[in-house]
Amino acid sequence: MATIELRRVEKRFGDVHAVKSLDLSVADGEFVVLLGPSGCGKTTTLRMIAGLETTTAGEIYIDGRNVTHLRGRDRDIAFVFQLYALYPHLTVWENIAFPLKAQHEARSVIEQRVREVVRLLGIGHLLHLRPKALSGGDQQRVALARALVRRPAAFLMDEPLGALDADFRETMRAEIKKLHLAQHATTVYVTHDQIEAMAMGDRIVVMSNAEVQQIGTPHAVYSDPANLFVARFIGSPGMNLLPGTYVDGQLHLPGDNRYPIPPAWRSALAPFREVVLGFRPEAVRIDPHGALQATVYADDLHGAYAMLHLALGEEETIVHARVSRETSYSIGTPVRFDVDAQLVRFFDPVSERAIAREARHG
Repeated sequence: MATIELRRVEKRFGDVHAVKSLDLSVADGEFVVLLGPSGCGKTTTLRMIAGLETTTAGEIYIDGRNVTHLRGRDRDIAFVFQLYALYPHLTVWENIAFPLKAQHEARSVIEQRVREVVRLLGIGHLLHLRPKALSGGDQQRVALARALVRRPAAFLMDEPLGALDADFRETMRAEIKKLHLAQHATTVYVTHDQIEAMAMGDRIVVMSNAEVQQIGTPHAVYSDPANLFVARFIGSPGMNLLPGTYVDGQLHLPGDNRYPIPPAWRSALAPFREVVLGFRPEAVRIDPHGALQATVYADDLHGAYAMLHLALGEEETIVHARVSRETSYSIGTPVRFDVDAQLVRFFDPVSERAIAREARHG
């Protein structure tokens, strides 16, 4: 396998920035996910690594070698597309073997490598079939096998599960992750699906508006979002974000609520008057003696748990609270709640950046 390094890489189409200056290092054997909404620059970044797009500025290194101006075929990478790109007139065996035949490998080598990847992916019973006879999941397995058979330095995957239904996506997520662990393969994976990113990535690169918003482990981007975009984008639903005014150790919130600032955060918040309070739904504790008050706006059962949607005041600022599935309230019921002080985060509403993220350790 190999390392991948992007140094101040940019891509412009005319006056439009598709990717702004980007620095990223992918370690040997690491699984890195580029995550963001459509048009954020994640696929363009992947295509620049693959050599399918030229860079406007910056340099790309694979295993320490500058490949910025090399063609894709000279970079020793394998690319897995969303729509499989299988040859319809070839059998599964012929599709998998095709890259090796194109490299003029010996037949014995081709036979051995095809057998290895077929066994790994459990598709031996499909070898005589053509792509049109396969399910979406099996077509994706064949596309993965064709990439694996080359034994490339790195794998690049562009929304490979996007065309599958929900059941197949869940199965294939597990298979790709298992495959990654078995092969210790350096992988860069593009998706707009945060569930995929959280489940599969060693690290996540969150992108928006052509630039990186945050790079971190799934736990870090979920628990410690770097800004309001990441706080909203990561999580289903996203982080609760309440605008407030900081006065004398309390945050004045919608609905005439007062939230006492945890002591560890007071010095960090002292320079601010307007602050955004952020917390995940699981941080909410329904408590008849809680400091905050609201009314039940909606009550959804999600199977293993229920989600209460609480309205604060006449502005109807909504707070999402994850509660036990046995918990049920009628619409309009007044409730009181607290927020776990260890799980709160604060943001500057002007810069939209997280405030003093390290303060919670104080």
